Amino acid sequence: MSNEKKPEIQGFFDEATNTVSYLVVDPATRTAALVDPVLDFDPKSGKVSTASADRLLEEAAKAKAEIKWILETHAHADHLSAAQYLKAKTGAKIGIGAHIDAVQKIFTPVFNQKGPTDGREFDHLFKEGERFNIGELTVEVIATPGHTPACISYKLGDAVFVGDTLFMPDYGTARADFPGGDARTLYRSIRKLLALPDETRLFLCHDYKPEGRDHYVWETTVGEQRAHNVHVHEGVSEDSFVAMREKRDATLAAPVLLLPSIQVNIRAGHVPPAEDNGKRYLKIPLTVPAEADESL
Repeated sequence: MSNEKKPEIQGFFDEATNTVSYLVVDPATRTAALVDPVLDFDPKSGKVSTASADRLLEEAAKAKAEIKWILETHAHADHLSAAQYLKAKTGAKIGIGAHIDAVQKIFTPVFNQKGPTDGREFDHLFKEGERFNIGELTVEVIATPGHTPACISYKLGDAVFVGDTLFMPDYGTARADFPGGDARTLYRSIRKLLALPDETRLFLCHDYKPEGRDHYVWETTVGEQRAHNVHVHEGVSEDSFVAMREKRDATLAAPVLLLPSIQVNIRAGHVPPAEDNGKRYLKIPLTVPAEADESL
């Protein structure tokens, strides 16, 4: 691994959603990618802003980097994606895992959305083992489903961007109870990542500062995860992990931004089109008890 070219990596933490976005630059050509960019959204007011995305653009300009890719690790359920805004600003291509079509097929009926369910809103759908370049850096796509069917990780040299698959060792692993998620599949995806060399750097999409830690962290290594991950350290069997994950997931509330995020993120960051009054709307499907249905 020592002979592999290493990217320049800057992480940007959005405390409102506990999300980390990344600027990844090839030092030889200054070609760059953005990973998991955030579109600022206030659920109380419905206000959308681009401060976080603009910061990425500003830092890319400071680094004299040309953004060619906007890479999503999956269709996020906890923040809106700024992919379309950044594409409009840079001309970069938006990429996501090839199985985004499965996620679209699950959620399109939930919101009664119109439109295709074959992933065509994205510029590229990455498959397991696919390789592409950011300048002179070779990126390998690793399929890591389980949290969602479309989760992928991006490996560049000694760095891997793992999305929600893993958190810091003291926090554990992703939930697997979203539609299309599966704890057994997640375990196998994690074992694939933990089969990489110990010194491989893992860059996470979130940190939640668990009890006993007073600062946010989003970089770890394969060796640290193998030794210390509270959910899936070395020696944890598949069956015991599945039992733990399913029991834990049954106690978790839905993410605050689940419904707004999914509507936007399965469409590559497109917000719903304006209606005849010129305004855009996100939908919240209601679950109404049958006994109250007629009276409401």
